[in-house]
Amino acid sequence: MIKFETINELTLKITSQGGGRDYVFSKMGAFIAGESYQQKNFKFTKVLLGPEQNVGRAILGQIGRRFTGENLPLMKVEFGGDSVTYYANEAQHVVVYRLQNGERLSVESENILAFTPDCQYNIRFLAQGVISQKGLATSTLTGNGPDAYVAILVDGNPIVLDNLQSRSVLEADPDAAVCWIGSDPEIRTDLSWRNLIGQASGESYMFEWNGNRPAIVIIQPKERTSGLDLSMDGRRSGSAPTTQSSISAQQSFSDVNDILRRLR
Repeated sequence: MIKFETINELTLKITSQGGGRDYVFSKMGAFIAGESYQQKNFKFTKVLLGPEQNVGRAILGQIGRRFTGENLPLMKVEFGGDSVTYYANEAQHVVVYRLQNGERLSVESENILAFTPDCQYNIRFLAQGVISQKGLATSTLTGNGPDAYVAILVDGNPIVLDNLQSRSVLEADPDAAVCWIGSDPEIRTDLSWRNLIGQASGESYMFEWNGNRPAIVIIQPKERTSGLDLSMDGRRSGSAPTTQSSISAQQSFSDVNDILRRLR
């Protein structure tokens, strides 16, 4: 049996119990420490193609990831007995979520720290995206078993927005959106002559979930470096984040769980 939990907001703790031959997938090089009983009983293997369960799907998945930019350098961690291992990535915050059967999490590949084989990995095209390189495609993890754990990396303490009951309109910068559960967003663009002379607002493209697209969205307070520079003065059409209120990373997915629990 495998269990994911967060330690001090910055570290993922994976517990393997029951003596079975469990395994997980994690970001390559993310292991920082481990403890086994009696002798070391875990090992690491680089995943050459991908986490798909058969060779054909793995090859297609690898081609898709290369084409879309959703690269996912993974290693397989195999456990031969009871053990506890720890994982982190550049002091980023770690949030853990347990997917229900059929529940789908859409997430940027660079924000994936680890997941169990009960999470079915895939790539989906959103068939949109003009300015930001984020938004053309996204990685998805779908619950397909009782232990469908996923650990997500976030730069800073995230905020959680949802319109599941309110049916309000949610907006998020694609470079700040980490993941969402529920409907896919539309991409709204606001381009004009001002972009060409560097006088745009800095918010020229947005993810949007309207009332007909209910979702829970996790947003980090740091924007990725991406997008296309359209201005004459060399400024990007996106902008650096300003100070915003936030909650702890651990609390963010607790909020997601509370929201879903009320609706089930």
